[in-house]
Amino acid sequence: MKPQDRLNRTKSRGLTAALIVAFLCAAGNAAPLRAQAIGLPDLSKNSAECIECHKKADPVVYQQWGESKHYRANVACFECHGANKTDADAYDHYGFTMAVLVTPKDCARCHSKEVTQFAGSHHSKGGRILGSLDNVLAEVVEGNNHFQTAGFPGGNSAAAVNGCWQCHGSQIKVLAGGKLDPATYPNSGIGRINPDGSEGSCNACHTRHAFSAAQARHPDTCGKCHLGPDHPQKEIYEESKHGILFFSNINKMNIESNKWIVGEDYWAAPNCATCHMSATKTQRVTHDIGMRISWNNRPYMSVRPETSDAKMGLPGANIPWQVRRNNMQDVCLNCHSADWVNNFYIQYDALIELYNTKFAIPGAALYELAKPLRDVQVPFANAVDWVWWEIWHHEGRRARHGASMMAPDYTHWHGTYDVAKNFYSHYIPELRELIEKGLHSGDQAKVEAANKLKAKLDQVLGSDQHKWFLGEMDPEEQARRKKAAEEFKKRYGK
Repeated sequence: MKPQDRLNRTKSRGLTAALIVAFLCAAGNAAPLRAQAIGLPDLSKNSAECIECHKKADPVVYQQWGESKHYRANVACFECHGANKTDADAYDHYGFTMAVLVTPKDCARCHSKEVTQFAGSHHSKGGRILGSLDNVLAEVVEGNNHFQTAGFPGGNSAAAVNGCWQCHGSQIKVLAGGKLDPATYPNSGIGRINPDGSEGSCNACHTRHAFSAAQARHPDTCGKCHLGPDHPQKEIYEESKHGILFFSNINKMNIESNKWIVGEDYWAAPNCATCHMSATKTQRVTHDIGMRISWNNRPYMSVRPETSDAKMGLPGANIPWQVRRNNMQDVCLNCHSADWVNNFYIQYDALIELYNTKFAIPGAALYELAKPLRDVQVPFANAVDWVWWEIWHHEGRRARHGASMMAPDYTHWHGTYDVAKNFYSHYIPELRELIEKGLHSGDQAKVEAANKLKAKLDQVLGSDQHKWFLGEMDPEEQARRKKAAEEFKKRYGK
């Protein structure tokens, strides 16, 4: 954002002239303001009036604000919630023009670097899930349109409103008088789509009104969204050595420190923030959580992060995965040797290659060929839809995320085991049934589609990675398996 644009935005949201003066003085004449380099020299008159009322009406909010750095900087109610009468969400509040929402664009008046980084991240785009297959599940398959509000007179799904949108973010709808539609607010989803055009919600991690950095550093904060069957990073972390060390040494983490540099301010354990966001001796804090990952494990097949960034039009499209891996390895090297770090990534890459080549690529190709043979041409109306969805969206993600964070149980028993079990015992039988029905349908188009699917399935199952399933394991491999079994019995047999 250009300086003039930021100044205009400051005026439009009602930030007092005193704060602008403080910023200009701090920039141009730092010496006289050395004791008050950040924030306002005094509490503004407007905020003082707000506080006088709200410390009685909302004592918890008042106390939370009192614990914040905003309090020490004399940044209070009006500096954040003050609005211009032309703002979509503005309303009259006892003679003050206010807005309930405080958006990233508002926070950028003081935290421009952090907001710029966040705006370029996948977090800020979480609300774009609207309309995806995930939302089809919540809105149609799981839900109905009985949740009617002024913003959604045709109805909406309570499953989406209370589920998906609370993590990914809603598209805020403003009603008359600046009121916010109850289907879209309250909402602190990480990718919330705000009336001023900004995407995201800073208080998804820095919960209002304390906006604590320490809270944002704690794994439990990330665990609001990063848990469950399809992305169990919270559970994975807790299983890993990193998580075990964190929770057993939490009193040594110095998590309240303003300067929180791994290897300098703490060394007992890393957590989510340590690896993905926080400072090292050579890196500053970043609010773009994609700048240290070298695989994007969200899609059906793992891809390099710059590929997914390019699809979303993010600036990370120009940052190759090798740079991001170096960034993460810089974190790792604070506790581990170079050989340890390099060998971990060799193991991790091998798991990604296994999943991609054995299951993801052939599985996706088979699913595309199966689509014309489905009984109903609607997502999730056929068993094959559910089986393939869970293979990649749930089990495949668990395996990949588990390997990325060193959680063996999630990599194997909740990951590759479930992928393989459902691939061979559910997916292939469903595909074979579709082939048989297509071949005997009497519909020439379906017969042709069935033959194409059969040829592909035969090719996949006849490949080196799958032919064991047909009882056609290489003789040398069979001999190795037999020898290993005999040695096992000798060691443990009675």
